[in-house]
Amino acid sequence: MRVLVTGGNRYIGRELVFELARRGHEVTVVNSHESPLPEGARRIHADRRVAGEFEAALTPLRDDFDAVFDNTAFVLADLEPMVALFRGRVQHYVFTSSQAVYKRSFVQPIGEDARRHPPDDDDPRKAYGVGKVRCEDLLLDEWRREGFPATSLRVGHTMGPRSPQPTRDPAFFARLDARRPILVPGDGFPMLQLVHINDVACAMASLLGNERARGQIYNISGAEVTSVAGVVTLIGRAVGVRPDIVHVPMERAREQRPPLLHWGEALLGSAWMSIDKALQHLDWSPRFGIEAGYRDAYAWWEAEGRGNYEFDFAAEDALLAELGWS
Repeated sequence: MRVLVTGGNRYIGRELVFELARRGHEVTVVNSHESPLPEGARRIHADRRVAGEFEAALTPLRDDFDAVFDNTAFVLADLEPMVALFRGRVQHYVFTSSQAVYKRSFVQPIGEDARRHPPDDDDPRKAYGVGKVRCEDLLLDEWRREGFPATSLRVGHTMGPRSPQPTRDPAFFARLDARRPILVPGDGFPMLQLVHINDVACAMASLLGNERARGQIYNISGAEVTSVAGVVTLIGRAVGVRPDIVHVPMERAREQRPPLLHWGEALLGSAWMSIDKALQHLDWSPRFGIEAGYRDAYAWWEAEGRGNYEFDFAAEDALLAELGWS
């Protein structure tokens, strides 16, 4: 198929571009930053943050694609022009949504029919998830009214090479390399679920040609679930270092800025998604467990990642001194 990928220059998007090429698809990326591409792929330069640039770059090519993978839409203003541009022209439009659309739930695992944040919630702390909710609703409405062939993928917490956020995998690797302690809120009992970026890319690629997936929403995450402290321990195994975990009283951990860990579950309680629907509908299942996923990410870190990030552990050091750790 002739496939357009928005973004595609790092992390999930880049993994997707190479996976699509490996499967024999003709790949075009549209983004604002250059990065290595598989042989035969082409790049269109346009910055989505600049009003009108995507439309200007893509309008002459709007009949050139069979499918679109939209990895960089966060609000309706991102998505609406793309839907207008490709309505009636593509066989599949895949939107990257997020686990962040869900409200907290007492019942686990979370299915696709679980409660989401209301689309009119204007709490700035929920802006990312609410933006994804609004985008999902637009695509579902387009599917029901016009048959617009959209699929939304609610992607869970990720791991893997080239993290765009230093507070994720890179911060753990840097701490463990330096034999620094890792601070965990409370006992670290809340449960976590993670997915490797290649497993996300493979789920996305599996949608092509799957008519059953049109008009559907799928949770995409890994098959393994463990506690916050368990994830830290497994990261240590992947690195080959036994982590020194410091348990911070929960009340104090909630006050810490920046947060001790980037996973909200560490402070708010367990959350993991059911992936049964995706396993049933798609020719896909996750290949990476948690330890294997971090081992892969650490191999990249050792080979080329160390020099790509800067870290400031001053707030951590101050908290450790406050706790009397030495």
